[in-house]
Amino acid sequence: MSTSTQTPTRLDATAIQGYFDRSPFIASLALEVREVDHERGQLTVAAPFRPEFERGAQTRQWHGGPLAAIIDTVGDFAVGMQLGRGLPTINFRVDYLRPAIDTDLLAVAVVRRAGKSVGTTDVDLFNDQGVLVAIGRATYSTLSV
Repeated sequence: MSTSTQTPTRLDATAIQGYFDRSPFIASLALEVREVDHERGQLTVAAPFRPEFERGAQTRQWHGGPLAAIIDTVGDFAVGMQLGRGLPTINFRVDYLRPAIDTDLLAVAVVRRAGKSVGTTDVDLFNDQGVLVAIGRATYSTLSV
């Protein structure tokens, strides 16, 4: 019996952007990959403000739902860029630190663990001024299906 150990194909910025653009939900977030760093296990993604994301009409304040979706998506692909695919979320948490008002956002995800069955990431979400507005941590299933 022979055992094959294949190294997964890592996802580069173009491949991750392709996943974002082909997913109807993720595409609605209009995410743009800014940096992929496999050595540091870091993925940086920009998210523009859109009126559909407003907490209240004409407030230009982000609703928490899109913030959470951005954090989950960027965290997922931070682990996924190492494994060559998107991953299902197991658990997810967000702490909202301050309102994000009239600003685009930058999400920076760092892989904390990419094990055989579970991967964990921390994601920092910054406004245009570089101020931290939310943080998230998520775990993802890394099992092959």
